[in-house]
Amino acid sequence: MSSLPDPYDADRPLMLRCSCGRDHAAADHDAEAAVEASAASAARELRERARRPDVQALSNAFVEASLVKALFPHDALRRRFIRAVGRGTAMAAIGSVLPIASLQAMAQDKAALEKKDLKVGFIPITCATPLIMAHPLGFYRQQGLNVDVVKTAGWALIRDKMLNKEYDATHFLSPMPLAISLGVGSSQVPMNVATIQNTNGQAITLANKHKDRRDPKLWKGFRFAVPFEFSMHNFLLRYYVAEHGLNPDTDIQIRVVPPPEMVANLRAGNIDGYLGPDPFNQRAVFEEIGFLHLLTKDLWNGHPCCAFGTSTEFIQQNPNTFAALYRAVLTASSMARDPKNRELIAKVIAPAQYLNQPEAVLTQVLTGRFADGLGKIQTVPDRADFDPIPWQSMAVWMLTQMQRWGYIKGEVNYKQIAERVFLLTDAKKQMAALDQKAPEGAYPRFKVMGKEFDADKAAAYAKSFAIGKA
Repeated sequence: MSSLPDPYDADRPLMLRCSCGRDHAAADHDAEAAVEASAASAARELRERARRPDVQALSNAFVEASLVKALFPHDALRRRFIRAVGRGTAMAAIGSVLPIASLQAMAQDKAALEKKDLKVGFIPITCATPLIMAHPLGFYRQQGLNVDVVKTAGWALIRDKMLNKEYDATHFLSPMPLAISLGVGSSQVPMNVATIQNTNGQAITLANKHKDRRDPKLWKGFRFAVPFEFSMHNFLLRYYVAEHGLNPDTDIQIRVVPPPEMVANLRAGNIDGYLGPDPFNQRAVFEEIGFLHLLTKDLWNGHPCCAFGTSTEFIQQNPNTFAALYRAVLTASSMARDPKNRELIAKVIAPAQYLNQPEAVLTQVLTGRFADGLGKIQTVPDRADFDPIPWQSMAVWMLTQMQRWGYIKGEVNYKQIAERVFLLTDAKKQMAALDQKAPEGAYPRFKVMGKEFDADKAAAYAKSFAIGKA
């Protein structure tokens, strides 16, 4: 396509812009077309991989293993249970307690769908990789669904569109369904987390002018951005600065900024830094305006960030459709977890209709080999991961931080709320109905900045901090 206007071409509008009619230069058109061609080629390759029998078997095994792991987070307990009752009885018992149908239905069966045309919202960040890549790779279509994945400007809009039933399901920040279900910050509507979209994958990014102020004790008066109040970003930033003796409500400013606007605000000097999602941490390095102070995996390795979920009402009214969505997203999660697929995935999600980001930036994030803005090339393979299990102990931790910082008041029945919102089933109740010894599970312990979290001691944990509002 020529970049020069031709006043004597009868078939072309005389505009000093691209002949396609869009308001961009022809060179930009060619660059965008190259990105889309690269994405299409990568999508074809990934679709071919997905169709291979070994990959399909792995995907089905991944779905089943993920759900069994959810019920038996401790491997020794799983082995004891299976040895005690036998494989067949164990499969029947486990199959009866899943949130929808059975393991076999989750992995293979395709019951009649109540609704086929769906709108699923997403924010253009790498956290949404499974939900996004399921679209160009055809995983929704394979389940009989016609899904329109809709790029959305910010989390408040995601919330409002779910409350107004404009979206059927969505990319959530994992604390959002807890807050909405409790009526905190919005009207109260029961919501559910079906899967975690990503683990790790966030960072604290600071402006270049602060390279000599890496000690958080020196951050008094700093202005930070987070994408939403009910986000792991807000809770982890608060936790981090409080552990260094700063009160996040009085010693620093925390303001809500949509992720796509974080880099521009950092460049303009409106903020000193942000705890935000990728690719915008890496984008700040790419633009040479910021550096990676730390990855959030260094605060809590394996922490959840975003989730895939919907309303309880939608699940109840459309169980087969929900099952089909679940299968599509879990299949994508399975592929996203494989490091061999990451470079191709970066190409698939780079185009304008998805993340609209340079492929080089996405590749650095997803492969874990990246420039840190401090003169080093880092290799951190698990910088971002896509473990889909919505552990209920994660939900309990989020609730302790909502309580700590005054978002929820009074006593909290942590486990009751976690089990209602995060879809790990009530295994104990259902397995008792089958006269089987009910396993404990769904509440693995983890460490946040070296401090172990035990969901059984959540109330004491919430009260153990020197800095907080509770």
